[in-house]
Amino acid sequence: MDYNIRGENIEVTPAIRDYVEKKISKLERYFTETPNVIVNVNLKTNNDKTSKVEVTIPMTNLVLRAEEVHNDMYAAIDLINDKLERQIRKHKTKVNRKFREKGGINELFATIDEPEEHVEEDNDLEVVRQKHFDLKPMDSEEAILQMNMLGHNFFVFTNAETSLTNVVYKRKDGRYGLIEAQ
Repeated sequence: MDYNIRGENIEVTPAIRDYVEKKISKLERYFTETPNVIVNVNLKTNNDKTSKVEVTIPMTNLVLRAEEVHNDMYAAIDLINDKLERQIRKHKTKVNRKFREKGGINELFATIDEPEEHVEEDNDLEVVRQKHFDLKPMDSEEAILQMNMLGHNFFVFTNAETSLTNVVYKRKDGRYGLIEAQ
């Protein structure tokens, strides 16, 4: 794993860099092979003396992501690492079981991309953020797993059976909905 560590309102010292790399590299034990990825870490200090840490690990067709706000940056890094470990452990068994049922593919995670679109509106209906991503074929169950792992309330994907763009979303009652394009 290579690390891209950025600081906003803070200088990334060698001590901080070493601590982040040491903590995040512990995640490698959950993979059958060490992923050849760039780990993006964004460290930010706010005016109210809190620190925000965001970690994104874009792997082949999969994205692990977590963020944490804490008064102590080192504690926030520890909490981020715990969140990422929980994500991995929570979904590892489900995804591996699904792949074994589909033909014995021995992978730790499903091949899924993070399709995240985040559009904020103001009075002028101006788009302030735009993201582009490739949609990977999958079924709705895999899309729901990925949506939950990312902590989002919706997920855009290509339905593997119909080859159409679909959206799964979390309903207010805690169940899931599916929007199918025609």
